[in-house]
Amino acid sequence: MNDLWVFGYASLIWRPGFDYEERAKARLGGYRRALCIHSYVHRGTPERPGLVFGLDRGGSCVGMAFRIAGEKGEDVTAYLRERELVTNVYRELRLPVRLADGRRVEALTYVVDRGHSQYAGSLDVETAAAIVRRSHGQSGANIDYVRSCYQEIAALGLRDGWLEQLVHRLPGRG
Repeated sequence: MNDLWVFGYASLIWRPGFDYEERAKARLGGYRRALCIHSYVHRGTPERPGLVFGLDRGGSCVGMAFRIAGEKGEDVTAYLRERELVTNVYRELRLPVRLADGRRVEALTYVVDRGHSQYAGSLDVETAAAIVRRSHGQSGANIDYVRSCYQEIAALGLRDGWLEQLVHRLPGRG
């Protein structure tokens, strides 16, 4: 069986939830990380939606690629479908990513469906901060999710000016 690669760009970076054989910094072309999805389950509710990251068209995104042993591929894919496809706001695709060491691999990737009712599009920082401050879902406070993603993105040596502005508008930033 061939190994499975999974591309993580937000919470999968810091909380993959599965065992892996290898973890490597990777770049996905054609998509950018964006806080562009209304969350009705994990970080909000239908009455008070939160915001979560998605891969939206344009640019590129640096994240983490995880190599899963072939015999565990089906189980990891099932787990990811249960985690990521709760409301079907993501499309599951296999896309080429380039690892930091230059290797190119095809990775299981979850990309936002712009036609889905939960697609928030591009929000200004103030609007996004107000949504994040007030939202809480089954997986916890929206603030904790955004802060954790920001910290892990920064730990990769990446700067995201829009996300930095957002985090500075959140309470308790230490």
